[in-house]
Amino acid sequence: MGYSIITPPPTPPPLLHPNPNPKPKPNSLSLTRRSLLLSSTSLILPSSAASASVPPPDTTVTDRVFMDFNLCPTYFRWSSEQPVLCPDPVYLGRVVLGLYGHLVPVTVANFKAMVTSAAYKGTTVHKLFPGQFFLAGHQGDKPGDVRRPIGLIARNTETVESKAFELTHSRPGLLSLSLSENDDDDDIKLDPDYRNVEFSITTGPGPCPQLDHKNIVFGSVLEGMDVVTAIAAIPTYRPSERIQQFNDFATFLGDDRAMQARALWNKPLKTVYISDCGELKVTKPSFSPPSLP
Repeated sequence: MGYSIITPPPTPPPLLHPNPNPKPKPNSLSLTRRSLLLSSTSLILPSSAASASVPPPDTTVTDRVFMDFNLCPTYFRWSSEQPVLCPDPVYLGRVVLGLYGHLVPVTVANFKAMVTSAAYKGTTVHKLFPGQFFLAGHQGDKPGDVRRPIGLIARNTETVESKAFELTHSRPGLLSLSLSENDDDDDIKLDPDYRNVEFSITTGPGPCPQLDHKNIVFGSVLEGMDVVTAIAAIPTYRPSERIQQFNDFATFLGDDRAMQARALWNKPLKTVYISDCGELKVTKPSFSPPSLP
């Protein structure tokens, strides 16, 4: 009986598998549920702590100014000899404004200079947006316009600083420097000595988010909100929807007359003007409205 010898096949070389239980290297990334949770917490906590450490805008009232508003129901004229000529003015009342001099010192200083020099005296509320705000301080040569304050105020560098736009137009009675709604004539704006002095006061009843981060809020109404409400109730000129469509088409075609016509929109149908203005001394800056003398 013969036997056959079966030679087993050669053993294949061992495959280079990693160690099933390797020791973690110091720099290896090992993510577990616990480590992921801890890492996400560590990423959130610093930002929360950073936001908590940012102080809110300083709205301390450092200065007080007043503006007396009159209504001229018939007609209104302006001349260098007699700035205000209204045969039968109706006194609406006084608005006392508190200014945030710590937050935007340049804006406040410029506004104070305009008030104390009576540069706003005899000028009109030239635009009124019902339920939102009104505009005053338009520069020009027409009756009721502000004369150019050349050499009176400094160049406002805060218009390019982000912190100046932190406050929002969240309620009625907020005073802001009008930048996005400024409608001074182009030839005035192109003057190297041009200074923007146009301002707005929110009338309510709601906020004006369309003004946020575009205009600089630098004060608020301390007294006389009833006067602001009375101004807001004055009717304004508003064209029909068809005229607005024609105007939009003319603007698209580049017709300059469209912009001239648009300048009449939202104008009060009765003249409201600042009959007097000045400063009220603040003995001590405060967060709450100080008592009037």
